[in-house]
Amino acid sequence: MDFLRPGSWEEALAAKAEHPTAVPIAGGTDVMVEINFDHRRPEYLLDLNRIGELNDWEVGEDSVRLGASVPYTSIMENLRAELPGLALASHTVASPQIRNRGGVGGNLGTASPAGDAHPALLAAGAEVEVESVRGSRRIPIDDFYTGVKRNALAADELIRAVHIKKAEGPQQFSKVGTRNAMVIAVCAFGLALHPSSRTVRTGIGSAAPTPVRAKAAEEFLNAALEEGGFWDNGKIITPSVAKQFADLCAAACNPIDDVRGTASYRRHAVGIMARRTLTWTWESYRGTAATEGAA
Repeated sequence: MDFLRPGSWEEALAAKAEHPTAVPIAGGTDVMVEINFDHRRPEYLLDLNRIGELNDWEVGEDSVRLGASVPYTSIMENLRAELPGLALASHTVASPQIRNRGGVGGNLGTASPAGDAHPALLAAGAEVEVESVRGSRRIPIDDFYTGVKRNALAADELIRAVHIKKAEGPQQFSKVGTRNAMVIAVCAFGLALHPSSRTVRTGIGSAAPTPVRAKAAEEFLNAALEEGGFWDNGKIITPSVAKQFADLCAAACNPIDDVRGTASYRRHAVGIMARRTLTWTWESYRGTAATEGAA
C-alpha cells in the first residue's frame, strides 16, 4: 500500500487523477476500521490532512459552505443555529474522539446507508461540491447516493465541500441504536420544515440500500398542511395526519434483517420517529410563529 500525502488541493487532485483507485483519508474513522479488519486493502491511500481549507466553513447570507473535513465537534459548537438538524445528528456520532476527527465528507465518501449525517443532509436539501483536474460541479444530495456504499463521484473526483441552506424553520434528527453512544444506527430519521416554500423534507438512514427521502409522505404532508391552512393558523397537526405521515415514512423503507435489527422493526421504528419528529418540529414552529405574531 502506497501513501500519498499532497500538500495542497491542486496536488491532491493531480494525485487522484494519476491514481484513480486511491482512497482518500482525512479523519479515517471509516477507512481505518476497514483496513484494520482487513476488509479493504487499497493500493493507494490519499492523505488529505495537510489541506487546511477542507477544515474551513463559511456562513453566507442564505447557506453554509462546509469543508469536507470540518469535524462534527465544530458543527455542534459553531453551526447549531444555521444547521440544527446536522448539529443534532453530529451529537449522535460515536465518541468525542471520533467527533473530533470525523466529518461529513467522510460520511459522503463512504456512502454507508447508516451514516449519521445523511438524513439531515437529505432533509436540508444539501449539495455536494466535488472537483477533479477537469473542473468542479455540484451534485444535489438526492442524486448523490447511487447504491450500497456507492456514490455519484467519478473515479478522479474528490469531495471539496457541502453546501447547505441555512435553516429557516425547525429541524430534528432521531436515531435508534442498541445504546446511546459508540453505536451504528439501527435506523435514523431527519425532518426539516421549510416555511418559505411551505414544504417539508425528510431523510431516512439505515433502512434501505441507500439513504432515502420519504417522498410520498412529504407530498401527503405538504398537501395536508396547505389544505388545512396550518402554516398560517398554527393549529396543532391532527393525530390522523401525523399517523398517515408516519405510515408513509415507514412504507418508504426497504430494510433488511441483520444483527442490529429486523426489517419489520426498522419500519416500525422509522414510523415512530417520523411521528415524534413531526410533533417536535411543528410545536417549535407554532411557538416561533406565535412569538413573531405577538411581536
